[in-house]
Amino acid sequence: MDGFLVVDKAPAMTSHDVVAVARKALGTRKVGHAGTLDPMATGVLVLGFGNGTRLLQYITDGDKSYLATVVLGAATVTDDQEGEVISEADTSMITDEEIRSGLSKMVGEIQQRPSSVSAVKVAGERAYDRVRAGEVFELAARTITISSLEVLDIRRTGARIEIDIDVTCSAGTFIRAIARDLGSELAVGGHLSALRRTRVAGFAIDQAITFDALKAQEFKTLDLADVARATFSVRELALDEVAELSFGRPLPSNTGEDIFAALSPDNRLIALLKNESGKAKPIAVFAAAN
Repeated sequence: MDGFLVVDKAPAMTSHDVVAVARKALGTRKVGHAGTLDPMATGVLVLGFGNGTRLLQYITDGDKSYLATVVLGAATVTDDQEGEVISEADTSMITDEEIRSGLSKMVGEIQQRPSSVSAVKVAGERAYDRVRAGEVFELAARTITISSLEVLDIRRTGARIEIDIDVTCSAGTFIRAIARDLGSELAVGGHLSALRRTRVAGFAIDQAITFDALKAQEFKTLDLADVARATFSVRELALDEVAELSFGRPLPSNTGEDIFAALSPDNRLIALLKNESGKAKPIAVFAAAN
């Protein structure tokens, strides 16, 4: 079996927990996911299985959309509500205009420092493991792109302010860091209290099945070829080209420089192609000759 599932991850579980259940439901250990979600987060978790795992890296690299709630007035060690509060401040003087202005500065290509409690590797170790071992450090900033950041609502609840935002961003963006950096900009501290991923590349929340449906094996998988069509430029193959690619041989060049999904007349994904030295060369073959 080769294909994809989109699961609406429930809170209080890891992405690996979802993968473990999917392995049982699909009857294969060859299952992976496109982009980790923290335990507190919910929403789109794209699973690839069989040969689908070979396409996950391209899906992971796609942009993503989130709904999130930022809390101003307290900073935490994890930049979210699950971490210990390390500072608190009065937010009564913060205006809506200051909040919107601070968030608007994050739109576009920016340098963002990942949260220290993250899966980023430092000297071969996950950052969160080093933090849990008592180490204190800051990760280096990286270039990310936030293509849109919309403020949906601003609420004042006692000494704190809650801001609902809708974010579309590049791979590698930390939504928790948006909360942290807004709190720093306004000198009151900030953290994330809710996070829901609504889209990963071409996969939206309305395609997702519930975790309960996954456990009950009540789902229909997405076909490998259909996902390839939605993810890449497409090259429709003639039968003789299918045969050539099955042996790993190049074809005449593609019409563009992107990666192309090469599909057979009967809608099978045969290979991924990329132009090199005047030819369309297979970078991955999915229907190799026996």
